[in-house]
Amino acid sequence: MFQKVNSQQAMALEDKYGAHNYHPLPVVLSKGEGVYLWDPEGNMYYDFLSAYSAVNQGHCHPRLVEVMAQQAKTLTLTSRAFYNDVLGPYEKYITEYFGYDKVLPMNSGAEGDETALKLARRWGYDVKGVPENQAKIIVCEGNFHGRTITIISMSTDPDSFGGFGPYTPGFEIVPYNDLPALEKALEDPNVVAFLVEPIQGEAGVYVPDDGYLRKSFDLCKSRNVLFIADEVQTGLARTGKLLACHHEGIRPDMVILGKALSGGMYPISAVLADDEIMLTIKPGQHGSTFGGNPLAARIAMEALQILKDEHLADNAETMGAYFREEMRRINSPMIELVRGKGLLNAIVIRPKDGKEAWDVCVKMKENGVLAKPTHQHIIRFAPPLVINRVQMDDAISRISEAILSF
Repeated sequence: MFQKVNSQQAMALEDKYGAHNYHPLPVVLSKGEGVYLWDPEGNMYYDFLSAYSAVNQGHCHPRLVEVMAQQAKTLTLTSRAFYNDVLGPYEKYITEYFGYDKVLPMNSGAEGDETALKLARRWGYDVKGVPENQAKIIVCEGNFHGRTITIISMSTDPDSFGGFGPYTPGFEIVPYNDLPALEKALEDPNVVAFLVEPIQGEAGVYVPDDGYLRKSFDLCKSRNVLFIADEVQTGLARTGKLLACHHEGIRPDMVILGKALSGGMYPISAVLADDEIMLTIKPGQHGSTFGGNPLAARIAMEALQILKDEHLADNAETMGAYFREEMRRINSPMIELVRGKGLLNAIVIRPKDGKEAWDVCVKMKENGVLAKPTHQHIIRFAPPLVINRVQMDDAISRISEAILSF
């Protein structure tokens, strides 16, 4: 039975009984509302991570809580062995929302990426005519698409792939933001897809040069290669547009969504594509017990509608520009670079007296702002998109005080 615990007890229990596959900041969270979080002792914090951009709509959005409760009392799971009366309306809603023929619903972002990889290979064999088992998919250095064996097989992060071989073949890795390298890789006629994050989040909010995505897309089209956008973290208004690809007017052949597709209420992901791609997979060839369940479908529709009703893309654009401007005003030798788009931002930290990004994050936590390093020297800042100017000013003053304390 569940019993309330204090912060020290919660951390001790996780350390004793949980796998040690994470290194959390030393803070325990017990309540969330909007942009705020509280620990068991009642201390309040600004959330500047948003569960890695899963909580774009803010913590415990009342509309999401309401539809989740309604559907949870009615029907939660049937599997795809049967139809249910929510999935069809959701599929119509999301495909019209983004302008694609079909959607394949899954649960996690990694599952979404795996689904896109399978679709790309199947399209390559059935439509493009690539010889069996010869399909290649191009990915970028510094990518992060998930933690499955196949996905880490295309990673360049030793922490992700080291010690987990043998690896899945069929991937070619090129430098991110390097058009000549991509163009050369596309010369191989067996290439079926280019999978890319419009902004590399885990790599440290690495924003490519203007025009990189558009030119990459055009190169793919010239070689009959699918352009797949992993928008799990960058999509759903996070960067100031509904999709980050929309900044350059691109309609990817496939879009992978997750995280904020549920507003942080439930694991939901999806892959969007047109019939030529999606219908290459037949019944029995791919699926998920939970994918497309009624509870997920109801939550996702409401989460997407909230983005529009509350103009969260516009707010992300405005608040993000303001955040970067204010961060650049902080007169500290520790701030080497500020970068980002919308409300997906990062500060590159120059170590000082042995203090690095982790130390800054600990100090910010003491000041009531929660963020997390992506590397030893980079801090990612991604608050819920519902943040307003008053809240942003308060959070910025706390962040500034923490940095200047070094």
